[in-house]
Amino acid sequence: MAAEIKRITRKLTSGDDLIAAGLMPRAASSLLSEVGARYAIALTPTIASLIDTGNPNDPIARQFLPDGRELETHPAERSDPIGDIIKSPAPGIVHRYPDRVLLKIASVCPVYCRFCFRREMVGPENGEALSADDFAAALDYIRRTPQIWEVILTGGDPLVLSPRRIREVTQALSDVSHVKVLRWHTRVPVVDPERITDELVDALRTTNKTAFVGLHTNHVRELTDAARSAIAKLVDAGIPLVSQTVLLRGVNDDADTLEGLMRALVENRVKPYYLHHGDLAPGTAHFRTTIARGQELMRELRRRLSGLALPTYVLDLPGAYGKVPLDSYSSFDARGRTRIHDAHGREHFYDDCCTAADTP
Repeated sequence: MAAEIKRITRKLTSGDDLIAAGLMPRAASSLLSEVGARYAIALTPTIASLIDTGNPNDPIARQFLPDGRELETHPAERSDPIGDIIKSPAPGIVHRYPDRVLLKIASVCPVYCRFCFRREMVGPENGEALSADDFAAALDYIRRTPQIWEVILTGGDPLVLSPRRIREVTQALSDVSHVKVLRWHTRVPVVDPERITDELVDALRTTNKTAFVGLHTNHVRELTDAARSAIAKLVDAGIPLVSQTVLLRGVNDDADTLEGLMRALVENRVKPYYLHHGDLAPGTAHFRTTIARGQELMRELRRRLSGLALPTYVLDLPGAYGKVPLDSYSSFDARGRTRIHDAHGREHFYDDCCTAADTP
């Protein structure tokens, strides 16, 4: 990598941008072009400025800078690893659990994580947002499905939309009597905290529903002063926050790192919610740990942390079978596969699909 990073004032969206900023060497130009042709690239100035170019194992760089291993697809990896398409009864809707739906209202993100499980579905080539007609169809599905209690706004990242559009979505869903909770899943408070303006916060608020924000963050260094201020602005406005973290090899797969992150989240009034086992997204094997390693880390976290700071370690089963907690619903068979029972009691066998270097 380059020895010195230049001051960055705009979003970086190409390999050439990364080279010009001093984040990648010019020798990587061809590889960056190849990876960028397959998967979107974007780093905000906030994230770019956090990268330690002198550290070849920097956990921020590992999450956001393209890697040639992304071009290697493990046989078990899937373009739709958790079955969004299988469970999509209307445009933008994923209805995997009886009482809640995902509503994918945006197709772009302020940054593109190199391990993203929707990496084949997001990016500027997919358009910025759900079209007006598709949103109307999605809203109609929600209106005529009375068991839907919670709508989870996702994408892409829904907080890339304008405050005006966010307010429109909030109002439309607030008018559906059986919907009680709106949950916005986002990276924005940590990767682009300046977007969390008073206008945007006000657009999330609703007088007759409960609004939550689900914050995706994987390392305590992401919680900059600006990020903490953005989080405080949301919480002070009466919007509670929960967190989602992905267990990532070389980023946070050690107890000290996870402990530091979970403590910092609670100190900033964010309840740790999920620690996700890495999904079988194409080109992400180098990020995944074994399930046994994740369980070992959770045992150590239980020894160190208050229950308030403990997330639930989960796997989103391939094939749209839903999330299962890995600490209590799994065991190992004679072949070393993880035996898992889903919420309906069905048995599944999961092979750890990671590179050899992932094995503890």
